[in-house]
Amino acid sequence: MKIYDWPTGPYPARVRIAVAEKNLRSHVQFVLVDLYKGEHKKPEFLAKNYSGTLPVLELDDRTFIGECTAITEYLDALDGAPTLTGRTPREKGVIHMMSKRAELELLDAISVYFHHATPGLGPHVEIYQNPEWGFRQRDKALRGMHYFDGILKKQPFVTGEAFTMADITLIGGLIFAGLVNVPVPVECEALSAWYARMQERPSVKNRITMSEPIAHLD
Repeated sequence: MKIYDWPTGPYPARVRIAVAEKNLRSHVQFVLVDLYKGEHKKPEFLAKNYSGTLPVLELDDRTFIGECTAITEYLDALDGAPTLTGRTPREKGVIHMMSKRAELELLDAISVYFHHATPGLGPHVEIYQNPEWGFRQRDKALRGMHYFDGILKKQPFVTGEAFTMADITLIGGLIFAGLVNVPVPVECEALSAWYARMQERPSVKNRITMSEPIAHLD
């Protein structure tokens, strides 16, 4: 399989973490797509992913799967023992609900802030910007942080007792927030403690370096 991404990107981080959690690193080849050169908006990439976003998974039969949730679903199901997206109907429902909330209330809101209220990816990529909308979305993300702080006061992970795709999505949001200097509010102690713990998880800690060539021992 190939994964088209940008090593430090918060959305690619979601799939990289999933790859590590499922022990699939040796089955994946990473292909760099330069966001700052706008390579994700060029015709040759749009032929792979109409949305012009990263990451994208390419299967051996040339099927292309975009969108982090869809890619994670695929990777999680490969071994017939899903650990990230749920096994029972209840688990699946709760995980997908909370993952979507992490997207809407934090990750995507920070993305809008980045693209509209900061220089973003530069003038060659950011053709239109609406700073007022960007700052509104930043404030939405801060409200989202308070929401998840409340959740994590009651349980160790976003959906309960186990690490899931919902945690990965929230991690992606906080990675993005850090990149654009939107800190977690000091009063969100549970969220901060959870994130500190997540950053020590090997799949999170090594997400950037995981695309470096794998050393083969003779």
